[in-house]
Amino acid sequence: MTAAPQSNRRLRTATAAPVRDASRTIRVPWRAASVAQVRRAVVEDLEGRDVSATVVDEAEIVASELVSNAIRHARPLSDGMLRVHWKVKAGVVEVEVTDGGSDTTPRPAPRTVWAPSGRGLRIVRSLAHEWGVTEDRTGSTVWASLGGPSRRRSH
Repeated sequence: MTAAPQSNRRLRTATAAPVRDASRTIRVPWRAASVAQVRRAVVEDLEGRDVSATVVDEAEIVASELVSNAIRHARPLSDGMLRVHWKVKAGVVEVEVTDGGSDTTPRPAPRTVWAPSGRGLRIVRSLAHEWGVTEDRTGSTVWASLGGPSRRRSH
């Protein structure tokens, strides 16, 4: 008797319906390798809910840009980490990245053809329904709303 070939596809077990409206928070080290970790976590989580493929793709890009910017331009939180939080409510995804702050407030860089970097927040601004920055004594949070308006006010 021969064993049946194994499929490369993941088998889904019968479970309750996916949670459509919920939030998730992860903390990742303040280092470049965390960008891929965050991207995977966001995509896997959102694909498990009934979030449109377009919004999942946009959230993947936005999360990558926000984490990359925090690593490049800000300080880590006091424990050496970054906090990444996302939530889904009525099909709208809000992604936020909290870091230990910076000497400047995050804003899109001016357009330039030859600069090797500086496009991150312009990309976020182009994909997001709205985005903004909140700052307090412990750091700053850059957030973006995808697929519709946020309950926050953008700056």
